[in-house]
Amino acid sequence: MKKASRVVAENFSKFVLALLVFLVPEVSIRAESAPCQPVTYEHSGYTVCEVDLRRQSIKLFWKKPDGHPYEYLSSLPRALGSHSRRLLFATNGGMYHPDNSPVGLYVEEGRELVRANTSAGPGNFHMRPNGVFFVTGEVAGILETRSFIKQKPQVDFATQSGPMLVIDGEVNARFVRYGGSKKYRVAVGSRDRNLVVFAVSESEVSFDEFARLFRDKLRCKNALYLDGGSATSFYSPVLGRYGTFLPLGPIIGVYGAD
Repeated sequence: MKKASRVVAENFSKFVLALLVFLVPEVSIRAESAPCQPVTYEHSGYTVCEVDLRRQSIKLFWKKPDGHPYEYLSSLPRALGSHSRRLLFATNGGMYHPDNSPVGLYVEEGRELVRANTSAGPGNFHMRPNGVFFVTGEVAGILETRSFIKQKPQVDFATQSGPMLVIDGEVNARFVRYGGSKKYRVAVGSRDRNLVVFAVSESEVSFDEFARLFRDKLRCKNALYLDGGSATSFYSPVLGRYGTFLPLGPIIGVYGAD
């Protein structure tokens, strides 16, 4: 009887161990897909992705090795280097000309490919102040364009866009509360030196509404509008979201460890 009980116990232990071996990778996958979640604020829906640069990597993409633009979010490499990091999500990385070239400053792998644009002009990009989102290793930030040019930080990646939504904890004074046009929008915010927050609107929102999301809900001291587009301007295989059908210029890809 004791022998039979021992056999049952051993078999049960083996079953539990096998179950754990099966479940651990699944838990890991779920944990790595967790940076993005649906958020509702002031009756509008968003997909919000929090990125900790101590665990994940942010990279900018424009041209493939053959010199042609990536254009589509789904065209990005699914993994980096030795496949130790896989693509978690991708989204618009800033405004661009008809030939897909960045309108403003663009730095990739430490190389400045397009200079900063401080000229006046029409459209959202030239709405003052605009700004620069930059990444250096495990540190990221957002600075007004002129402050970035003055400080000249050494960066791995940078993209200039506009307008700034939140500046040092204050909503851009150009936005009128509950006023302005409503469109689908994509933006990035900086919570601290290691934590970056992306938000993609799932409905049409004004700049003011979007800015308040970053300041009040997401607790970002600075936030920068990246571009417009539809709610499909977001790609994430782990979430079953497959991006836009429209060609883009700069693209932001976020990678996590397997």
